[in-house]
Amino acid sequence: MSTVVSQAWFWPALLIVIGLPLALVVLNEVHGSLVRRGSSYAKSIVLLRNWLLPAAAAYLLISQLNHTGDHPVPDATLTKIAATVVGFFVMLLLLSGANAALFGEAESGSWRERLPGIFIDLGRLILIIIGIGILLSWVWGANIGGLITAVGVTSVVIGLAVQNAVGPILAGLLLLFEQPFGIGDWLDTKFGKGFVVEVNWRAVHIDTGNGLQIVPNAALAGDAFVNLSRTTSPLYQAKATLAFAPDDKPGDVRSTLLAVADALPAKLADHPAKVVELGAGSYRVSVPIASPADESAATSMLFHRAWYAGQRAGLHLDGVVLRKKEVRDYLAEHVQAIADSLGLHGEAVPTMLAAARILPFTDGEIMQQAGSVPKAMGFITTGVAGLFVNAADGRRLSLSELGPGDYIGGASLTRQRMITGVVALTEVVIVEVSREAMNTVVQQDHRLARQIGDAIDIRRRTARVALAEAAAGVR
Repeated sequence: MSTVVSQAWFWPALLIVIGLPLALVVLNEVHGSLVRRGSSYAKSIVLLRNWLLPAAAAYLLISQLNHTGDHPVPDATLTKIAATVVGFFVMLLLLSGANAALFGEAESGSWRERLPGIFIDLGRLILIIIGIGILLSWVWGANIGGLITAVGVTSVVIGLAVQNAVGPILAGLLLLFEQPFGIGDWLDTKFGKGFVVEVNWRAVHIDTGNGLQIVPNAALAGDAFVNLSRTTSPLYQAKATLAFAPDDKPGDVRSTLLAVADALPAKLADHPAKVVELGAGSYRVSVPIASPADESAATSMLFHRAWYAGQRAGLHLDGVVLRKKEVRDYLAEHVQAIADSLGLHGEAVPTMLAAARILPFTDGEIMQQAGSVPKAMGFITTGVAGLFVNAADGRRLSLSELGPGDYIGGASLTRQRMITGVVALTEVVIVEVSREAMNTVVQQDHRLARQIGDAIDIRRRTARVALAEAAAGVR
């Protein structure tokens, strides 16, 4: 027995016969546990169990073939091949473990999670080349100094030859590593403005609304751009600059623009709009909105409604003002038509005409706020408006439509607060007559007073019915 134990092959053979099966059983259990936990180290255990340990066992057996008799046979080729295979699997195991440790469980947003995959692949390639060089030197006794020198010189030559082509690619990869934007972010670049739909190692795909703009990463890395989705404040500001006549009162301009901005549908309700005077009749309006996607629609509607609001306030957006003669002719024609439709005679027309003005509205604008006390009566001359009431849950309930010949603001004569509101459904023009002038006309014609009172009562009853139906869930 002592003779067998003293043999050189005994202990390696015992290790393979007993140790290898035990190690495989243990690694199999470890692998199952890691898979259940979703660990990234499971692949490393598979490599160790299925490849490295069997290769190491084969190397131990083959190495024993080199001992024939009392003298070992040095540097057997078969042993070197086996040692090379084992070394190669050791190298792969180390790379797999390092990859699992560094990147397998990387936290979201960390540099390890942001590192482009091509950098990881290049790093692996370099380590594999170094490992192969070490194996050739240690196992085969090769002199790799000359090979390293040749490879170094070749790398310098190739690098100088392709630096113009590789430089932009590296710049783009560094941009991906930094990640100043992500999928869904809105970018404002000199190449186009839109939201990012795809990012890869070569280019960024931006949906501009008029097509897909393909911007090379290197171009973005070498130029300035604005990420509209990343702001220091919790919201995004849509900004527009409007120019009024220098002699327009800044206070009137500011209050008019604030009213327009606050009424925009895209504006966030809990955040106020801002108006800053820039001088020379220019004003910058900032409207808080939820997303850069709403900016174009918000600024377009702001410009559109500001013109109508400016006309109503007697301001001159971009120097535009209605000609006085056209205004006089329009008022004279329509006030006379209003008087005829109401059956008014005598001094009614001159009285109304002296206190009348033209008020234009665009679709979507509130012409009369629900719950307000009107300060004048307005007679619709063109367009269609909608009568509505606000339900308890915030919904706007439509009651009826008003067109040419109808009027609003009758409660201005009774100083009553209206529960109904009026919104322009199309472009609407009204002739507004002051409360004082209409009081004078009504005092001269009590029939008109009863007519206006009946109209107010009908609208109030209609509103109450709609509110009752809304509360009961009928509408």
